[in-house]
Amino acid sequence: MVAMPSEANWQVTFPGNLRWSNATQIVKGMVAYGAAAMAEIDQITRRLKARSSELELDKVWMEEWSREADRVAKIGDEADAAGNTITAGNQYMRAGNYYYSAERFMPPGEDKLAIYAKALRCYQGAMARLHPDIERVEVPYEGTSLPAWFVKGRGLGKRPTVVLFDGMDNAKEMSVIFAGLDFAKRGINTLAIDGPGQSEPLRLRNIPSRHDYEAAGIPAYNYVASRPEVDPKRVAVMGYSFGGYHAPRICAFDKRYAACVCFGAMHWNVYDFVKGHAPTDPRQTSGSTFQFRWVVGAPDNATGLEWAKKFTLEGVADKVTCPILILHGENDRVVPIEHAHKLYESVGSQNKTLRIFTEAEGGAEHCQVDNRQLGVDFIGDWLLKNM
Repeated sequence: MVAMPSEANWQVTFPGNLRWSNATQIVKGMVAYGAAAMAEIDQITRRLKARSSELELDKVWMEEWSREADRVAKIGDEADAAGNTITAGNQYMRAGNYYYSAERFMPPGEDKLAIYAKALRCYQGAMARLHPDIERVEVPYEGTSLPAWFVKGRGLGKRPTVVLFDGMDNAKEMSVIFAGLDFAKRGINTLAIDGPGQSEPLRLRNIPSRHDYEAAGIPAYNYVASRPEVDPKRVAVMGYSFGGYHAPRICAFDKRYAACVCFGAMHWNVYDFVKGHAPTDPRQTSGSTFQFRWVVGAPDNATGLEWAKKFTLEGVADKVTCPILILHGENDRVVPIEHAHKLYESVGSQNKTLRIFTEAEGGAEHCQVDNRQLGVDFIGDWLLKNM
């Protein structure tokens, strides 16, 4: 794992606290898309630094992000009541992200769900006001369904399409904003979907994650292929962060996908990743010690760690034969760069691309969060040429 600097910088807001720094960096990465504001983030982080000596740091984190979210959401409500629809939508988008950040380190329970409900209200309010042409849809899944947004690409006729799954800590609404809208400009449709163990299905529908993620990838393909705007021969699957495991797994077992994109490689063996998220000092990990156990629906951390052994690309990656793109940052503090090289070397595709972003050019952090536009542009251009 990349070392933490001793002094604060743009990427590391809280030296010595990887968990807070990584989570803050995720929100900062949404500024370019109008889904966060640096001035508001600055106010939040100033208050967090002032309270960093308190004992219940997870509670402190929740309180300060919620405090700002409440303030911004109230402005949105007032704007909406005054008939200022776009202004309201802009406030709701930022508030949604702040609420989603606020609940990040809270253990599963009623308090976590209450804050997520606020996030979802704001997210949906923002989408309805800012992007009314984007469809909220449900993808059939094992007797129930998975929620998603369908973003139509520009142009007429059947168009290429991306099925985009979240990571462990982001949401379909974020995927629409930082990727779906950009892909649409290129004439590419996007199905931004919360899969099993992600955002809305995990929190509100009790649908846990699973190692055989093709169980979600197959019905997602079936859904988009049934739409009149979609060319079924030009459908790619893309995974962000933890989705760097999901996407190649899906392509290995569903050959209908024409291309695969890993927006950040995941640990080759997720067991090692989960085991590393249980240090003596929780500040030295990028996520909460309960996170994986909760995501997969395990009764305790020990069981979750055992289940993590199934989440490996060993014996899977070589079955990926479609064109594949793997992006990674040389300064990734969550997934060491060697895992990106391991995935690249192991996939069976003849057409494969590994793009490492350097600190000098930008995009060197996890999933290019320090300059996500670089990653999204590279993906969009690559997709047009390779599917």
